Amino acid sequence: MATPDTAGTRHEFVVEVDDAPRLDLLVSARVGVSRSRAATLVSTGGVLVDGARERASFRAPRGARIEVVVPPTPGREVIPESLPVSVVFEDEHLIVVDKAAGMVVHPAPGNWTGTLVNALKGRGMALADGDATERQGLVHRLDKDTSGLMVVAKTDQALRVLSKAIAERRVMRRYAALCWGHLAEETVSVDRPISRDPNDRLRMAVVESGRAARTDFVRLARFASTDLLRCHLHSGRTHQIRVHLASIGHPVVGDDTYGGGGARKVVGLPPQRHFLHAAWLVFNHPVSGELLDFRSPLPDALRACLETVAELPDLIAAPNPLEYLHFYRAER
Repeated sequence: MATPDTAGTRHEFVVEVDDAPRLDLLVSARVGVSRSRAATLVSTGGVLVDGARERASFRAPRGARIEVVVPPTPGREVIPESLPVSVVFEDEHLIVVDKAAGMVVHPAPGNWTGTLVNALKGRGMALADGDATERQGLVHRLDKDTSGLMVVAKTDQALRVLSKAIAERRVMRRYAALCWGHLAEETVSVDRPISRDPNDRLRMAVVESGRAARTDFVRLARFASTDLLRCHLHSGRTHQIRVHLASIGHPVVGDDTYGGGGARKVVGLPPQRHFLHAAWLVFNHPVSGELLDFRSPLPDALRACLETVAELPDLIAAPNPLEYLHFYRAER
């Protein structure tokens, strides 16, 4: 998340207070990089306190001289591509997009082109540097086959502020999911740590030594063999909603990876599509502080699936089934 003149440069400053924050936070604030990158710089010797290496938790005393060397941003060049992107909101600081299912968010091995970052670069857009070229501007991510709302930062200030807001749970993200079977209660919270599946590195799993993760689920509608849920993320682990639902025996409909991929024809769901949609995104603008509220209706494929399982004329006739089912009601 370095500013345009930060990557590949050297910085020096003197600590001017008695109660300076821990070293990684101090470097993040003074140099303008993310906390994670600052911690990496500290651990790899890119930060010296009076000429010596210290831990990220070290608190430098008043008068200490801090030297920081930020290496060039790693990663390969991102190729701008002319690809369709649904833009919901845009200004000079950020852009909110409604990502289509099937689009990978950023370049990585196996998907160096055709991603959302490629598409945004193809619009001639400058994105915040981030911690790697391939992930420029990304505040959060969506899985390839998950559709819906994402915010992408254009400036390093916006990226820094929004990333902090995500970490402090001040960004509201709500997902619509259709799961197999029926929850035991109308509301269910799953608070289980998530990490790589030790038996399959391509999957995630509930692992006791993993990172803390919590998801709240509210049942909006109960159908014959499925529940329509509103999912509230309290953390942002990879595949979190899918892993948590699978862990309680109710995988996302259409999720081939976590056990929900069967009976597609029964529910009218196309191949390589699971029923998970980022439908509601609310946050304060990183510069103006204005409250921004974005809502995305179900894509056609998911609406057709919902109509198949619901068999409710009023729901099917509603302009936005999620509105009809009170998905956007804050108190639920």
